[in-house]
Amino acid sequence: MHGRLPSLIVPRKAESEVLLPPVADDEVLHNNSLIQQLIMAAKDAALLHGVLMRTKEEPSSSEATSYAPFSLFPSPVPKKLFTQACEVQQDFNMLVDRISQDSEFLTKALASTVEVDDFTAGLFSIYKEVLKEGIAQPIVLGINRSDYMFDRGLDHNVSLKQIEINTIAASYAGLAERVPDIHRHVLNFWGKSDEAAKVLSNPAVKGIAEGIAKAWQLYGSPSAVVLFLVEKVSRNIFDQRCLEMELWNKNIRVIRRQTVDIHERGSLDDDKKLFVDGYEIAVAYFRTGYSPEDYQNENCWQARLLIERSKAIKCPDIATHLVGTKKVQQELARSGVVEKYLTECPKSAQRIRATFVGLYSIDEGPEGDEVITKALEDPESFVLKPQREGGGNNIFGEELRQLLGTFKDGPKRSAYILMDRIKPQTVKNYLLHPGTPSKLSDCVVELGVFGVYIRKCRKLIMNESPGHLLRTKSTEFADGGVSAGVAVLDTPYLI
Repeated sequence: MHGRLPSLIVPRKAESEVLLPPVADDEVLHNNSLIQQLIMAAKDAALLHGVLMRTKEEPSSSEATSYAPFSLFPSPVPKKLFTQACEVQQDFNMLVDRISQDSEFLTKALASTVEVDDFTAGLFSIYKEVLKEGIAQPIVLGINRSDYMFDRGLDHNVSLKQIEINTIAASYAGLAERVPDIHRHVLNFWGKSDEAAKVLSNPAVKGIAEGIAKAWQLYGSPSAVVLFLVEKVSRNIFDQRCLEMELWNKNIRVIRRQTVDIHERGSLDDDKKLFVDGYEIAVAYFRTGYSPEDYQNENCWQARLLIERSKAIKCPDIATHLVGTKKVQQELARSGVVEKYLTECPKSAQRIRATFVGLYSIDEGPEGDEVITKALEDPESFVLKPQREGGGNNIFGEELRQLLGTFKDGPKRSAYILMDRIKPQTVKNYLLHPGTPSKLSDCVVELGVFGVYIRKCRKLIMNESPGHLLRTKSTEFADGGVSAGVAVLDTPYLI
């Protein structure tokens, strides 16, 4: 009656073409009575397990909450590619950390960008000032997330390709840890207990908390606290609270403050220890500060500078933040750059480079002119990416052609890079959004893998990949990558 799960062996259309089958077959996906029962059970499970967000109507209050958007079924993910993404994360941790220590490379890589992009210029100005004054805290905590899609190549093989790496405010570890419980319940409710038992656990938030706790310990002051820098309005507060609770359970005090609070009530003592409202700050963990909107006035920039000048362990420090810019990502794609930083680890460099797609500078000059010409001739094959976090800022198709045409002959083009467009595999699923009727959709998935590392005295003393984040969205909104539209939380079902 309920149909059967497809075999866990990947079906093949041809010897070289891999298909991603949905967890539920067509008979089940079109069984409206069963689907409605599963949806009701799934929504209640989401609320029960704390997969929550504040509502659009009351984004600053927890008096009214709903479930965070998620997929009804877990999505199929090739086991080989999932393993590849997890294994390469420690390599990326090492690469990001080493680049953050190379001021000459960062200065050269971002030289054209800071001339035309005020936001990047503001960050770089803080970076230069900190270098001039001298770095007060040699311990660095990095928490990043590398995001991938499964690219369907011309030969029909599916490969893992990186979209971006987020070096600041990498979110959703808390909720992602809870989503597997929803999907286990859905499969059990459906009568698929054997398959439910195979749903992966995801200890992402626990691993991230271990990193913050270790940094707090290294700071060496039991009375000091962990500072969460947060937005004024945060619908995703429960994801942050998951991490907070892990730290509280380790007897580590957490305080939440906005950037304006740091400007108004933050100070440094003679030893450059950072104090906010009387609390000494051991770790400053950023969940904001990644977009121009987070720096509404000069006071916000001064607050960021105050933190960077302090002895607090930053996550990230300003150098690591800059490593996450699209321009640096594009420069890393150049021949020999990754290898330069991993000379003693050639296999690490190979693993990293295997995930790259084509990334191109469009700075003024013959190289940039040639790339722009190709993009204007075939805009569907490229993505235009500004120096901003998130796929929602990316530009495609006819809009790409029009925008390139407006600034192709001027310096403003240096605020962007071009990337080969990924052609992801699709899978059918139901995406559940509060207040919106659910319908069967063709979807694409994006896999993110979290990384945590700590450097002390130029040596990594922690380098971990604690967990993952799977997000899914309808192909109707997929042009910007999963984060461009209304993405939902998901769980990988390895095939």
